Amino acid sequence: MIFNTEEFAKKYALIYTAVLAVLLIVPLIVYVVLLLQIDEAKVKLSLEGQAKQIINSMQGYDNSAKIYHFPRYKAYTSALYDNKYRELFSTLDFTPNSYTEGFHKKRTHYYYIYRLPKGYYFGANYLLVATKHTANKIYYFAASVMIAIIIALFIFSFLLLKNFSKPFEKLNTQLDNFIKDSMHEINTPLSIINLNADLFVSKHGSNKYLQRMKSASKTLATIYNDMDYLVKQGRVEHKWQDIDLGKFIRNRVDYFQEIANLKGITLEINIAEDIYYYFSKTKLQRIVDNTISNAIKYSHTQTSIEVQLFKEKEDIIFLVKDYGVGIVNVDKIFSRYYRENEAKGGFGIGLNIVKQIIDEEDIRLKVASVIGKGTTFRYTFSTNNK
Repeated sequence: MIFNTEEFAKKYALIYTAVLAVLLIVPLIVYVVLLLQIDEAKVKLSLEGQAKQIINSMQGYDNSAKIYHFPRYKAYTSALYDNKYRELFSTLDFTPNSYTEGFHKKRTHYYYIYRLPKGYYFGANYLLVATKHTANKIYYFAASVMIAIIIALFIFSFLLLKNFSKPFEKLNTQLDNFIKDSMHEINTPLSIINLNADLFVSKHGSNKYLQRMKSASKTLATIYNDMDYLVKQGRVEHKWQDIDLGKFIRNRVDYFQEIANLKGITLEINIAEDIYYYFSKTKLQRIVDNTISNAIKYSHTQTSIEVQLFKEKEDIIFLVKDYGVGIVNVDKIFSRYYRENEAKGGFGIGLNIVKQIIDEEDIRLKVASVIGKGTTFRYTFSTNNK
């Protein structure tokens, strides 16, 4: 019943941002890969150029000089190897993982191995030139662009969806107000019908037509209470208190007695005394009323319905067993608007409300059903959580 523009915009803005971000980030990744390849090519060219400088330096060495000062550079390190890759000279600060001729990479170390002509360059056969290099600037650029894309997309999507959803919020508010006003208008005549029916019975006695009228009004009241619960859901905080479960369930059984009588159904109760549970009366009534009313609705005429309340170790068990048509799809009966038999009436919201409540309050429910023989609803209220 509640339509929140902010929540709607946030939720779908995240979805749209994720979808569009993937579409836009894929080209960015391709572009970054190309930048990394270009960056690697630049490093390779610089190493080749440095190797040539070192070779030129060695070629220019005058054999008459006693000492040769091997070129050293701040950004580069180098090494000389013989034909068996034994180290003759080195300024390296790492161990190469390959000695084959060409360009190599080891973590942040890029190095180039160049084959030297035989019989020259101080007996060396290979020259290795290396440098430390990271592509951090490219990664920072990619990360910055990616974050900017995501933020821009989210802001754009959020504002667009927020403005887009405003008419729906207005319509939802109007519809919500209409339902609340309608519920109020229904409650007044319903109360009048029940009051006057009771007055008529007290003066003139009951008859089958009056019983049918009261049964119909109570069925309508159950639907009204379900609708009222949905309208107030999320807005009204239900008061919790210690409830005498036996007394409460007896009252609800008495309430449905007239409806059961019209079908010749006997409500057999076996309710233990002095069982208290800290809970919301509103939520408990939705559980009890929907379970009993459904049992009556789907029971065969001239049968019975068992309503039990008892303790089992530390748990409280509320059980309703009918001998009716049974349930074909047990897993579907808690879906909103689902009805096993369209001819039975109702909106298919009662058991959906029950499912919401038991999930919220950690109440266990076991449904056992046999087609043509009946259904058992067994609720387990754990006292350990209270």
